[in-house]
Amino acid sequence: MIVRLLVRWAALAVAIWLATLIVPGVVVRGGALTYLWVALLLGLVNAILGPILKLLAFPLTLLTLGLFALVVNAALLGITAKLSRHLDISGFWSAFAAALIISLVTALVHRVARQLNRERGASSSRR
Repeated sequence: MIVRLLVRWAALAVAIWLATLIVPGVVVRGGALTYLWVALLLGLVNAILGPILKLLAFPLTLLTLGLFALVVNAALLGITAKLSRHLDISGFWSAFAAALIISLVTALVHRVARQLNRERGASSSRR
């Protein structure tokens, strides 16, 4: 359980780092520990405010076949930027592009981790 949480936290930090490399207007000032801090803060913002915003936005998310969820994620990233002096986002489109990259990277990492868990579970059941 704790290992899974640490892997998710590290994956989120790497996703944020990749977003800063790819998206102009998204800047994190600091080193690896700063990325971990921003990832922790984004995780907390997402855990606390995410369910509320996603519930309120559900009709639009349903109407847009899930695309509005990226707008919600961009808003959560913007809130994180307001709460941290280490993360700067220049505007909505930068936040939107960063949210898209972060979502893709974390989904990919979670999928790979799930596949590894299945393979590990299958190999241990064969013993």
